[in-house]
Amino acid sequence: MDNKTVNQKMASSVKWSGLAEIFAKLIQPISNMFLARLLSPEAFGVVATINIIISFADMFTDAGFQKYVIQHEFKNEKELEKGLNVAFWSNFVLSVVLWGLIFIFRNPLAKLVGNPGLGNVLSIACVILPVTSFSSLQSGYLKRKFNFKVIFKARISTVLVPVFVTVPLAFIMRNYWALIIGTVVVNIVNAMVLTFSSEWNPQFYFSFNLLKEMLSFSFWTLIEQFFIWLTAYIGTFIVGQYLTAYYVGIYKTSMTTVNQIMNLITSSTLPVLFAGLSRLQNNREEFVNMFYKFQKIIALFVLPMSVGIFLYRKLVTYILLGNQWNEAIDFIGLWALMSGLTIVFGYYSSEVYRALGKPKLSVLSQGLHLIVLIPLLIYSAQKGYATLYVARSLVRFQAIFVDLLILWIAVKISPIKMIKNMYRYIIATLGMAVVSILFQKVSENIIWSFF
Repeated sequence: MDNKTVNQKMASSVKWSGLAEIFAKLIQPISNMFLARLLSPEAFGVVATINIIISFADMFTDAGFQKYVIQHEFKNEKELEKGLNVAFWSNFVLSVVLWGLIFIFRNPLAKLVGNPGLGNVLSIACVILPVTSFSSLQSGYLKRKFNFKVIFKARISTVLVPVFVTVPLAFIMRNYWALIIGTVVVNIVNAMVLTFSSEWNPQFYFSFNLLKEMLSFSFWTLIEQFFIWLTAYIGTFIVGQYLTAYYVGIYKTSMTTVNQIMNLITSSTLPVLFAGLSRLQNNREEFVNMFYKFQKIIALFVLPMSVGIFLYRKLVTYILLGNQWNEAIDFIGLWALMSGLTIVFGYYSSEVYRALGKPKLSVLSQGLHLIVLIPLLIYSAQKGYATLYVARSLVRFQAIFVDLLILWIAVKISPIKMIKNMYRYIIATLGMAVVSILFQKVSENIIWSFF
């Protein structure tokens, strides 16, 4: 695939991916507004801790195969299909085995994550493991082919599920079962749409030699995914050990609320960038230019968005969650501010490592961050929720520094050039912040402060 074709396919992919996220962000806040008012923070806390186990098991069932399918240069379509089939059956069998193990040890596992007595809930929620074995490889195949139009259909379908399933169940049940059933239905719908719309469907083919080859590539990707999982969920686990389910709900929902807003940009660009850079991995000049181009576009939207959420965090919290989430206000603001910087300087750096087939660099980055993150979370959780959320947010500076350092030393992409590439947007965002703060100081009326 030549560079011109890659650029054209990436442009089309960004369009479909962007449309999907725009539609999602129009619908998701509505369903979330209802759910946040119908269900207590404790219900969200229960689901957050259960998701620790589900996401951990799902990480191993995927085993890095999706990224292998996207990044690897296959000789021809026949070799690609062989790889897809081996990955699928490995994924499916392992997911069924893990689901069985979770069922057997459901009660000890539920106690481990801070939800004793909810073992049956955990085993039912984990039904999504074999389901995602269908959607994971289909998603990887479609991304490799830049067929984001089908992914758009799947995204739209899954966004509508909470409106027609989860919210009505929340009205009736008023507990965590609404969220769990809704999540299961979302995954089933996603798998069905991707499978029925894809050109590829699983066939009965398997090769242990090919599996060995794939695992040799995917090993470091799997380690990377484990570290990413640990970064995402270790906080939830630690909060569950030291604080109540109420604060688990506040902690996780605050981050999820911000992440959903930021995903409007990241979810529509990260998969496209990874697929595009993977195809350009043998052309350094085009590779670096594509990275700078994407980073500049992302900064245009993400930087002002993150600062805006920080400045109007109370308004954002009351609109999206309601007034029973008062303790989430400052965390949402600080997490949004740090998310803007992390996305621009960290997330897209990680895509460079993966696209070059160097997941070891991402493992190094995640590992150095976890060395600081875990003891900091344990210490701050014992000091209370306020100390915890401040520490969890500000520690992201360390992750940004590490990513920039590795990118500079190992890939020869200069952080200074990155800043120069975006300096206009950085200055404009700072100017926006100053003007907004001045207006808030001058007037406390409904126009500027709202609440």
